[in-house]
Amino acid sequence: MEIGIDSFAATVTDPDTNLTLSGADRLNHLIEEIERADAVGLDSFGVGEHHRREYLDAAPAIILAAAASRTQGIRLNSAVTVLSADDPVRVFQQFSTLDLLSRGRAEIVVGRGSFVEAYPLFGLDLHDYDALFAEKLELLLKLRDDPQVHWQGRFRAPLTGQGVYPRPQQESLPIWLGVGGTPESFVRAGTLGLPLMVAIIGGSFRRFRPLVDLYRQAGLAAGHPAESLRVGVHAFGFVAPTSQEARDAFYPGYARMIETIGRERGWPAPSRARFDAECGPAGAYLIGGVQEVVDKVLHVNEVLGGVSRLTFQMTNVVMTHERMLRAIELLGQEVAPLVRERLLEHTR
Repeated sequence: MEIGIDSFAATVTDPDTNLTLSGADRLNHLIEEIERADAVGLDSFGVGEHHRREYLDAAPAIILAAAASRTQGIRLNSAVTVLSADDPVRVFQQFSTLDLLSRGRAEIVVGRGSFVEAYPLFGLDLHDYDALFAEKLELLLKLRDDPQVHWQGRFRAPLTGQGVYPRPQQESLPIWLGVGGTPESFVRAGTLGLPLMVAIIGGSFRRFRPLVDLYRQAGLAAGHPAESLRVGVHAFGFVAPTSQEARDAFYPGYARMIETIGRERGWPAPSRARFDAECGPAGAYLIGGVQEVVDKVLHVNEVLGGVSRLTFQMTNVVMTHERMLRAIELLGQEVAPLVRERLLEHTR
């Protein structure tokens, strides 16, 4: 199992000073976090895409390119690229360039996005939400396979064999399909034979097993080999020396973020009791001390029938940079080795 981190590059308030970091400081801290994740042996780091005031990741490929120049082995991906609101030609060019800069470490996780600001920003109609994504994903996959594509669709000018360059260093640029809880999205990923990245932000991991099975069934029915049907999981996660310390450190920023989004979406106000329940054995948060998180990771792998990559969504809007770096160290130096050791024991 690969273990990584995802970040949404939200603006951050330092809890010790109550001052909000400047955009420049926050982005440079993020690059340091990616450097630390690379140094402690984590497998991947993803940066999201948002077009809102409180986020700094409207151009994730640029952030990842900065990280590429300061890292050696970690894979760098979007989390997610809002493909419906972008041009597949530009997306492919940007991530091919990232792949060259990183010497073959770039990946794209594409999705429709859980926020909708990008659609009016780029002159798109939300009524075309799914049609936009389906068409643009089709084109992106064609561009990956062939630099000179003949293609025509509804939402973009046709391509008549123009060359699309540069080409990536990897023979085939990895493209994951990011999904929430829509069965049709799981079937689409399986039918196309794309690796799956499931965002699980509440409830339980076990309830996603029927959807993961649906993905695998669709992939096998479409003729894709079982080993190509990789399942990734993205979930809130954070590690500290003790469970209490992890929860106490993560909750204030978590509550502020959930409250902000919840006002827009009609969610109930966050509560510490619900948060603690999600951090518990049956919940969907990978937040706690080292052994607690190791056990939870192994649980996720078991109930979903095998997970290829697990990414910790560690974005927190009220957190010191030093505490975040320490959490990354614990994840890479203690959690990941124990998980790999336990999984290896299980296969013997």
